[in-house]
Amino acid sequence: MKKTMFSMMAAAAIVFYFISTANAVGGDYQPVKKTADTQTDYINGLTHKDGKWYITADKIDWYEGAQADEQFLKHEPDSGLDGAPDGYYIVNDDPSVQTYEVAPYAEVLMQIYDKGNDAADTEWNEPISLEKFAQLYPQTDVLDLSYFPYHITVKDGIVTKIVQQFVP
Repeated sequence: MKKTMFSMMAAAAIVFYFISTANAVGGDYQPVKKTADTQTDYINGLTHKDGKWYITADKIDWYEGAQADEQFLKHEPDSGLDGAPDGYYIVNDDPSVQTYEVAPYAEVLMQIYDKGNDAADTEWNEPISLEKFAQLYPQTDVLDLSYFPYHITVKDGIVTKIVQQFVP
């Protein structure tokens, strides 16, 4: 239990460091535009089977701005705060997961990840290949990509786009 708590605290500190550094990059952040095919998820796993990629995802509700404040106050009425502390709020009322096939041509856009020099820099909507995402996802020594929400576009049951959500 202590080891798990320490690991979680260390991971949170690392993420906070990189996110704080990322804020210095500039205010170019733009919320992901939602479409009827877009949902927000935590990606719990990425597997390759029979020549195809699959993600296991836990659907969440992602709120920003005034909507985040409204949801925060609804879910955390005794917090003593008057709104979402960081301008966003996540609701995960249903922890069930769904597995989706990922199209080989799926677009993957990242905000922050380990670029191989023991550091992570923010670059808004940086395109990477699905294969590169699959290589990066299990690496947790610098930045754990499973801690970030992703906006995924699902068309006919197949993921065609994955966009990492920047977390301030």
